[in-house]
Amino acid sequence: MTLPDPAALRRSRAATRVQFLVLGVLIGAWGAHIPSIKAHHGLSEGSLSAVLLAAAVGAVSSLFTAGRVMAALGARRTAAGAAVLGGGLLGSVLAFQGLPMTLLLLQVVALGACMCLFDVALNTEGTTLERLGGRPVMSHLHGMFSVGGMLGAGAVAALLGVGIAPGVQLWSLGLGVGLVAVWAARGMLQEEGRATVGMPQSAAQAHFVWPRGQLLVIGLLILAGMTAEGAMYDWCVLYLHQELAQPQAQAALGYAVFSASMAASRFAGDALRARYDERTLLRCGAGLAAGAMAVVLLSAHPVVAWVGFALVGAGLAPVAPILFSAATRVPGVSPAAAIASVTSVGYSGFMLGPPLIGALATASSLTWALGVVVLAAALLALGAGRVQVR
Repeated sequence: MTLPDPAALRRSRAATRVQFLVLGVLIGAWGAHIPSIKAHHGLSEGSLSAVLLAAAVGAVSSLFTAGRVMAALGARRTAAGAAVLGGGLLGSVLAFQGLPMTLLLLQVVALGACMCLFDVALNTEGTTLERLGGRPVMSHLHGMFSVGGMLGAGAVAALLGVGIAPGVQLWSLGLGVGLVAVWAARGMLQEEGRATVGMPQSAAQAHFVWPRGQLLVIGLLILAGMTAEGAMYDWCVLYLHQELAQPQAQAALGYAVFSASMAASRFAGDALRARYDERTLLRCGAGLAAGAMAVVLLSAHPVVAWVGFALVGAGLAPVAPILFSAATRVPGVSPAAAIASVTSVGYSGFMLGPPLIGALATASSLTWALGVVVLAAALLALGAGRVQVR
């Protein structure tokens, strides 16, 4: 197969940066409005954890068909379609009051599935760009995701500050996400087969590969990283608002600080990956995240929390770029199938985290429950040496 010319690679890198930004905005707006969802639907911590679990169930369930969808549509159309549908579902989360819990859960399951399909499409495109372009780009792409998360949460904080209703915000953000994603998708690589250049036909046609061997190791480490990262996305705003008595507009800035720090670290990540051993980067970053979060929970002070969230973000920043890239280097597996495989294990962190933290918060307090972040990051640091790096 003819490889794309340098101009096509440049266009695709630019388009994929925009798409990662869009995904970050989508997830950032969702995370910053967790307190709004809790208040709008009158949810307890236990009910809220069920809603967050539903999003994770939708995400994990979609992974079993992600490879088939990618094979049929390609990364560019999968990304555009998932973003449009996900944006619409995000806008409708606060559209109805008194919605039966079953309908709310189904709605959030679908939203989680769209977010995950969008994620798999973009990570597949990113690893393809690394292979075809011959240089690391994944950390930079994930940095754009973090910028998007910061912008999404920052926009929520600003709009809440001027009195814009949460429901209006989500409809506006959801519509914007869909429009920008469709526009950016036009610059992504057009040939679906590019992701399988140089691979055996049997591997290229794989839709889903059960995680075992090195894929299982990588998946379990992603699980630890996503448990910690997902807890920060879902609970850090509520922690500042509920446990430290910060107004929601200020509490949303905690999410923005976390995402901004991840972005800054990821923009430097490709240079660090080229210079230092990836296992060392994983180990040091996870150790930093565990220590910083422990200090945050022990101090119970808003300023310490914001600084600590920044350090947690910096520490967790290398996890996804390094581990997703490592998964696509496992022999005999197509990039889309490898990413879906390790993500099926990793996204279990999003399934386990919400009910676990919700149960611990109900039994004790949200402060104690967020100790899960410390534990997950510590386990990630201990297991980093098992990854086969470039």
